[in-house]
Amino acid sequence: LQLEGSNLSPEIPRLFKKMSMNDADERVRLMAEKVYASALKKEDNKDALSLFTVPEDCPIGLHEDRERALQKELAEEQSEKSVKRRKNFLQKRSVSLQLPDDWIRSAASPVPTPGTSDLFPLELFPEFQRVTISGDYCAGITVGEYEKAAKDLLHALRIREKYSKLAYHRFPRTAARFLRDADNVKWSEEDEVLPNIWPSPQEGEDPFSMEGIPENLNFELKMKDGIVHVYTDAEALKQDRPLNLPYPDLETFAIDLSHVLAMIADGPTKTYCHRRLKFLASKFYLHEMLNEMAELKELKSVPHRDFYNVRKVDTHIHAAACMNQKHLLKFIQTTYHTEADRVVLEKGGQKITLKQVFDNLHMDPYDLTVDSLDVHAGRQTFHRFDKFNSKYNPVGASELREIYLKTDNYIKGEYFARLIKEVAAELEESTYQFTEPRLSIYGRSASEWESLATWFIQHKVHSPNMRWMIQVPRIYDIFRSKKLIPNFAKMLENIFLPLFEATVNPQKHKSLQLFLKYVTGFDSVDDESKHSDHMFSYKSPKPEEWTTDDNPPYTYYLFHMYANIMVLNNLRKRGTPWTESQSIAGQISPSDSHVFGLWEEARVPGENPRMTGRTCKLHAERSQAGKPTQDLLAPRQQL
Repeated sequence: LQLEGSNLSPEIPRLFKKMSMNDADERVRLMAEKVYASALKKEDNKDALSLFTVPEDCPIGLHEDRERALQKELAEEQSEKSVKRRKNFLQKRSVSLQLPDDWIRSAASPVPTPGTSDLFPLELFPEFQRVTISGDYCAGITVGEYEKAAKDLLHALRIREKYSKLAYHRFPRTAARFLRDADNVKWSEEDEVLPNIWPSPQEGEDPFSMEGIPENLNFELKMKDGIVHVYTDAEALKQDRPLNLPYPDLETFAIDLSHVLAMIADGPTKTYCHRRLKFLASKFYLHEMLNEMAELKELKSVPHRDFYNVRKVDTHIHAAACMNQKHLLKFIQTTYHTEADRVVLEKGGQKITLKQVFDNLHMDPYDLTVDSLDVHAGRQTFHRFDKFNSKYNPVGASELREIYLKTDNYIKGEYFARLIKEVAAELEESTYQFTEPRLSIYGRSASEWESLATWFIQHKVHSPNMRWMIQVPRIYDIFRSKKLIPNFAKMLENIFLPLFEATVNPQKHKSLQLFLKYVTGFDSVDDESKHSDHMFSYKSPKPEEWTTDDNPPYTYYLFHMYANIMVLNNLRKRGTPWTESQSIAGQISPSDSHVFGLWEEARVPGENPRMTGRTCKLHAERSQAGKPTQDLLAPRQQL
């Protein structure tokens, strides 16, 4: 492990640029508070029904809204200022549509440049029918409102780029180019900030070898305000002189959050985005109608490639749900047949065999069916997080979950490891399937990481077709109500401090250092429909001060997770793998969840299949290993 802060690119300073609330727009802050208050009101009234509620799509109301919008637009068109502004906008639009001469072809742009005509001959590109839209601009809003909406969206993209680059997360190349064009700055490939990919072990190489682990740095660590700070020695710790790392600033984060929330509340911006998305969808449907046969012909002309021969990556699946129902049922029956007298559980000091477990449940494994196993998440689990969680208990028995689907139990997670290894063997046999299962770290104890790493190495769970995500359930309120932790800072310390310790002193934590090679990121999970009454801001209590039994809001969790991951990634800049943060923001999530989802990753909430930055990681790893790469799909394969 080497730390080389002096060799970092000068274009990307590794410091978190701070802002003050005095510099923030008061209107933006008030608008953000209005959005949050509106979200709380919807949460309180979403189950209330009224016999006199008029639907939002009332024809009379819609007609009046259209009439008012039309009158406003006509008045705008008649003003001289609007005419000049429209001409200026059309000139900018015509210039922006021209392809620059120095545009370099990348994976994000299929347009060949003159310099690459030999590599990409024009005959390789099919002759598709193309649609051209001409005439005056029409977006359902006035030109002035359009300019404001464009500036707000541009500002939101810049905020996301800032947070992505500081944490060494992948930022889309196409978006980065247009942001540079908006700043009149030339984009270059050297400006990109990419995660450091740990390559898969080569054939014949031991994936569990502990050779080459770096020497200890003996740095000092201290958690302050919920964020781990790193010091070179005890003297630096005493004088409070941390390493030159981009420690985040809560006040700056609150200002950026307010800007995006204010953009969400802006009516013209919502109108423009809605109409723009409808326009793009219609444009794509028209392309399908015009070029369906041409695309089908091109698809059939590709040799040895169909759905089964293209690399597929499942980036959203829990390790306890990576097998199908039939596989789990067969495994339970097999273990009962061969190991019925094995002690698998201990309760109240009494050791219980597998046969006794089923006797206490009054069932015979041979009578079980896929239906009676009841581990399939169907329609009845939609918007019912409690029912969804119960599906992880085979036949509704928590004892079977403890025995078969846990890493830390009486048999040290042996059955769970065998199940995962059987799934991995099927993936390796199919060649073209990869997955990224999730393992849980709860933050209840600092020993969870060592226990998980020991399980991984002891049972040799590694597979070249698997990488691992760590999911952190947002259950601080449960731990606090049971007096397991004194405050929220202790939960953060249990989650992140072991990672920092393994980074600065890898020789003392060899198992964890090895396991982290195959961990790609973090995921924050919980019931998305739950809403907190606390609005996260720079006035929020510090994690050390959060001692109530109430659960912190979603953004409170995600800010402190992102902040620690940012510092950790900068600390692990050279020679060790990186981690990313990932947030799940579904259709029933509150507004602030989607805001943080915008900053965290390039994902459309609720999309299936999902393509994320972690999908690109496995793609790149196979490229480094000299294996062919193709398009990656992400099908769901859950219980």
